[in-house]
Amino acid sequence: MNSHFDFIDYLIFAAYAVLIIAVGLYVSRTKKGQEKTAEDYFLAGKTLPWWAIGASLIAANISAEQFIGMSGSGFAVGLAIASYEWMAAITLIIVGKYFLPIFIKQGLYTIPEFIEKRFNTTLKTILAVFWIALFLFVNLTSVLYLGAQALDTILGTGNGDTIMYFIIGLALFAAAYSLWGGLSAVAWTDVIQVVLLVTGGLITTIIALVHISPDGSILHGFTYIYHEAPDKFQMILKSTNPEFKNLPGIGVLIGGMWVANLYYWGFNQYIIQRALAAKSLKEAQRGVAFAGFLKLIIPLLVVIPGIIAFVMFQQNIDGARGVFEGLNGSVTYDKAYPWLIAKFIPVGLKGLVVAALSAAIVSSLASMLNSTSTIFTMDIYKPYFNKNATNKQLVSVGRLSVLVALIIAASVAKSLGSIPQMFQYIQEYTGLVSPGILAVFLMGLFWKKTSVKGAIVGVLSSIPVALALKFLPIDMPFLDQMLYTLLITVVIIVGVSLTTAEGDANPKAIPLYRETFITERRFNISAYILMTILVVLYTVFW
Repeated sequence: MNSHFDFIDYLIFAAYAVLIIAVGLYVSRTKKGQEKTAEDYFLAGKTLPWWAIGASLIAANISAEQFIGMSGSGFAVGLAIASYEWMAAITLIIVGKYFLPIFIKQGLYTIPEFIEKRFNTTLKTILAVFWIALFLFVNLTSVLYLGAQALDTILGTGNGDTIMYFIIGLALFAAAYSLWGGLSAVAWTDVIQVVLLVTGGLITTIIALVHISPDGSILHGFTYIYHEAPDKFQMILKSTNPEFKNLPGIGVLIGGMWVANLYYWGFNQYIIQRALAAKSLKEAQRGVAFAGFLKLIIPLLVVIPGIIAFVMFQQNIDGARGVFEGLNGSVTYDKAYPWLIAKFIPVGLKGLVVAALSAAIVSSLASMLNSTSTIFTMDIYKPYFNKNATNKQLVSVGRLSVLVALIIAASVAKSLGSIPQMFQYIQEYTGLVSPGILAVFLMGLFWKKTSVKGAIVGVLSSIPVALALKFLPIDMPFLDQMLYTLLITVVIIVGVSLTTAEGDANPKAIPLYRETFITERRFNISAYILMTILVVLYTVFW
């Protein structure tokens, strides 16, 4: 489906690639006679300002999973899928106010490092191995596959024959600057990437709205798709909706969505690592607030195009039905976004939009690679293989682990095959393990009597609990499964801790003081504005 991708498009795309690699290598250079330290490589020397943190958080978060997967879910579900984005805005405020003050005060490199300080090395190692496996076999592979699938639809044959070439190309692109430069290269190029992905996303949405509009105007395009597919603009799905099991009505606002968001934004290494690299706690908090505002506009970039594609499919505009419908009548939702680009974006702009899509993919890949490298080097290699490792050795191992992670992920990526809604698939299977980890962190942070044995028993028992809720004949939405898994795990942790604790509090408990959670006026105003906007959005699209 290489639809009019002309020389100017290739030129724009090539210019983007050269710019990102050049900036990445430039910002991560070391002065003559100086050696790059572990702090430089893994935490950007703790020099990131708030605006770089906010931009990097969004660039790390928005990837093929959103542009391709969430657009596909927009096609299938509608605006309700935007709850993942809009509720994340409030989650970021919670993380900034209640989690970051503790993490930054602890001087952490990695999230597993906090587990070691609060509990013990054994639990830290268990979680470190888990996170590395999750990054390798879920996050990196899904981003590589979805990204390659999109590029194959736009630039390749469209039938999957060239997907492996795009997987290899994306992997090499991400490695070109992140392997050498570390977090500095990733974070500073993310500032460029986020501007590009927002611009490219807006271009795609605007052109698609103009195309579907009866009179060619953007506003009437919105009005048209709203009237043609009113069910796709319901934020709270009714129990009769076929997608209710994925987004269970009011349970989204008060249930498992909080588990998914708190885990992802509060305790996910490749996300929280940007905040740990801040100049100060104040800069980190301003950065997450800025990211919260950016999250509000993401559905406009990724969900609305999916709804537009659905309306075109329903009315068979430009042969859309033949594109999405298979021979057996099944519908492949995740083709929505790349098809809109290939079909409607004109020459010249197409190169920019594909560069934006690539920016979303590559920035996330680079972020995941850097975090995988950080956890392996600081939580596995240093304590178990070389306790006295020099900065030079740590940086070298970090670079080598980036390369190995890429090779493994690229080898596994194509085996993912075709899944109707990749975004929902990722959420559901990550949700088997995230509630237990979230329970351990929350209890470790905020309940002083949480014991080591309680935490270990809790996190190990959470997976059988999650599997039981998933496979027993209960017929429960997976977000509800996540909530109940969290609650059951908390009960297990409390029960084991109370029966094994020797005193009133664990000696490693984190001391919490009221002043720890005092935030500046600018952060507080941002929080109130975000909450007000969200109340309005949910009221309008209820």
